[in-house]
Amino acid sequence: MSDHSHLVRYLKNKHVLSLCCHAGNDLWCANCFYVFDEARMAFWLMTEADTRHGRLLHASPQIAGTVNGQPRTVLLIKGVQYRGTIALLGGEAEAQVRKVYQKRFPVARKISAPLWEIRLEEVKMTNNTLGFGKKISWRREESEVPFP
Repeated sequence: MSDHSHLVRYLKNKHVLSLCCHAGNDLWCANCFYVFDEARMAFWLMTEADTRHGRLLHASPQIAGTVNGQPRTVLLIKGVQYRGTIALLGGEAEAQVRKVYQKRFPVARKISAPLWEIRLEEVKMTNNTLGFGKKISWRREESEVPFP
């Protein structure tokens, strides 16, 4: 596993991800505000379960997505592609995550939507500021505790 400090710093500084989900023949993407948890290598996000993407997430928790900016030149491109598994949070875990999420996004205090956790399985960052085409990869070890 390579040093992924640039990757972690990037994910902590951004706050919107694209979330791509599917079930059967239905495929959909959504943009969501997120909080990145480095210790768990996970994203926490808030979205209603009855949205199109929420229904797809219930049917098939395998997801993929991106986190990126929009630089004006190719030499400044930084972005992340990820793959993982998503699940609704509940109980004490949900209460703890809600506090963190509301601290990052105070407007969320007025919203009662459920919180979800994306357990990252694989992440690839392109960071041209470190050299054109520079890639930083991270993959969850097989021996790690499975997602609940």
